[in-house]
Amino acid sequence: MKIVEYEERYLEDVRDLLVELEEYIISIDEDELDQIGKNYREKMALIDLEEVSKYNGKCYIAVEADEVIGLVMGCIFPYDDKDYLDYKCPKRGKITELIVSKKSRGHGIGKVLMGKIEEYFKSLGCEYVLLDVFAYNINAIRFYEKEGYHSRMYKEIKRLI
Repeated sequence: MKIVEYEERYLEDVRDLLVELEEYIISIDEDELDQIGKNYREKMALIDLEEVSKYNGKCYIAVEADEVIGLVMGCIFPYDDKDYLDYKCPKRGKITELIVSKKSRGHGIGKVLMGKIEEYFKSLGCEYVLLDVFAYNINAIRFYEKEGYHSRMYKEIKRLI
């Protein structure tokens, strides 16, 4: 397996991985709120990659035998004036996507991808890495905890009707 930086020739593979992840999220969403909208496949990858470009980010692709088997994306988002009112604001990167294809999970690919993006953030002076994980994605939560991540915030939801 090799890890390479994103190139446009991988766009369809990125789209495939994002759809695979969203289909999985839909399958575990106990609130039944997630969906794959009409233009998800065409637009989501472009939105994510534009964000990577705009916010000093990277997208790394895991390739094995000329097949894309995973990816990680991350950005370094700026703080705004409000953030400084109640937060120390250390430089931090944010992992925006981590996907390993279903058939390739359990072989350490996610760990390698995480290490690559963390190395990038560290090279730019980041002190922390943030990420969001879907509350019902127990496998991902366990994986991130093994990698040294922990919860700092919780987002609660309540159905009103």
